Amino acid sequence: MNKLLVSVLMLAACAGSAFAQQKVDINRGAQIAQTCAACHGADGNATGPVNPKLAAQHADYLYKQLQNFKLKPGAKEPERNNAVMLGFATALSDQDMRDVSAYFEAQKLKPASGKNEKELRALGERIYRGGIAAKQVPACAACHGPAGAGLPANFPRLGGQWAEYTEAQMIAFRQGTRKNAPMMTSIAARMSDQEIKAVSDYIAALR
Repeated sequence: MNKLLVSVLMLAACAGSAFAQQKVDINRGAQIAQTCAACHGADGNATGPVNPKLAAQHADYLYKQLQNFKLKPGAKEPERNNAVMLGFATALSDQDMRDVSAYFEAQKLKPASGKNEKELRALGERIYRGGIAAKQVPACAACHGPAGAGLPANFPRLGGQWAEYTEAQMIAFRQGTRKNAPMMTSIAARMSDQEIKAVSDYIAALR
């Protein structure tokens, strides 16, 4: 396990612990989530692959993403640059972000499914579980778990996420247009379009 991975795992544990110590109001979060429903669904199960499913996602990971969508004082752009989410996140207080994140975490995920093309799925499984040694790409399961359950704060739940959304985020990491996870930028930069598509499809079928 390389030094970067160890450092991120330690940060994830600390961030998760900090979030767990804060009080949240899920009922209040449900009210805030009404503004998210058009894109992500009232219960966090987005009906189309352009927007991610938020249901059952780790609350501290969602909270971190909302923080990253905000423009910090003195910064030229947010850590995660998305014009639509910038507007929504800016309007939320710190407690709002905690409450709405806790609400979505409490919802039941209605998982997506991959295309189930035999060769594509087989390649995706090899990458997810074993990585790509020749390219120094680590196994996705090392951080996101064998079933894609993830690790709070830094490693999101992936299982059942839209394949198209996961693929789009991997490409964004590779292109440098998404910058809030340096380790993913490094990993995606070493993967081909086919490898990204394959592992994204495999992830969608994880339960």
